[in-house]
Amino acid sequence: MRKFRFGFNSRQQEIDRWMQVCRSAEEAGYDAVQVPDHLGAASPFALLAAAAAATSRVRLGTLVLNNEFWNPALLAREAATVDRISGGRLELGLGAGHMKSEFEAAGIPWRSHAERLERLERSIGELDRLFAEDGQEPLPHQVPRPPLLIGANGDAGLALAARHADIVGFAGLTQIKGRRMGTFRVDDLDEARRRVDFVRAKAGQRADALEFNMLAQAVVVTDDAEKSAAELVEGYSETGLDTVRKVLDCPYVLVGTAEEIAAKLVGNREELGFSYITTHGPFREALGRVIPVVRENVGEQQAGPTG
Repeated sequence: MRKFRFGFNSRQQEIDRWMQVCRSAEEAGYDAVQVPDHLGAASPFALLAAAAAATSRVRLGTLVLNNEFWNPALLAREAATVDRISGGRLELGLGAGHMKSEFEAAGIPWRSHAERLERLERSIGELDRLFAEDGQEPLPHQVPRPPLLIGANGDAGLALAARHADIVGFAGLTQIKGRRMGTFRVDDLDEARRRVDFVRAKAGQRADALEFNMLAQAVVVTDDAEKSAAELVEGYSETGLDTVRKVLDCPYVLVGTAEEIAAKLVGNREELGFSYITTHGPFREALGRVIPVVRENVGEQQAGPTG
């Protein structure tokens, strides 16, 4: 069974004190600093370069890059540079992109989901070529390349991740058909089980080598889990989490005392394989209270700089 690792995604409001945020997170026991790739947010590789300068141990990840925004040769240059200056701490997260409004704002063609996945798979092959020993300078520090995380939630994307990823990123979010872009349904426990089983089946002999990353959509440390879950229901009702029990059972929503959340994470690792836990920036401090409890319960130390 894989050791637990914990990461957090950056938040735009913290850009002016980003290096201090990263130092504090490393001191608090986080294993990874991760950044998204959206227009209207800071440059992902600039943030990771700053994080590399501010820290010595944490991994540095993109969660995830929009493949359609990147030419493979330029992406290889950015990724290899960060991997070199950090001493080999980069985790390269890629996805097919899903926010149509960002494509329109950037003047990038909006292709079908199938086309975007096909282009993502081609980019992965091209990156492997560029990262190879006789590839494009600068070459990454890690050989043969930085670990590849592929973020997906639909079957086609998860099948691609099963074929190529070192780390499969489960966000637990599905765009609701007929609703404005960015309106999501959150997977309940049964759906999470189905997606995990699907990836394992598609990965075949690769399944045991895969690491599963889970993006916690909320972390609420409280002495009254049912009350806090009821409050979340009001905001989550459109996502499908429309009862207290669904919120409490959902793998992507963590509510309870630090001890209760730690027990849930341990159980989810055993059942679903979620050993790499990431949350959004606003919940960094809450998850930080849970991390030492998890490690004490399972007798694990922090991961080293190579994961």
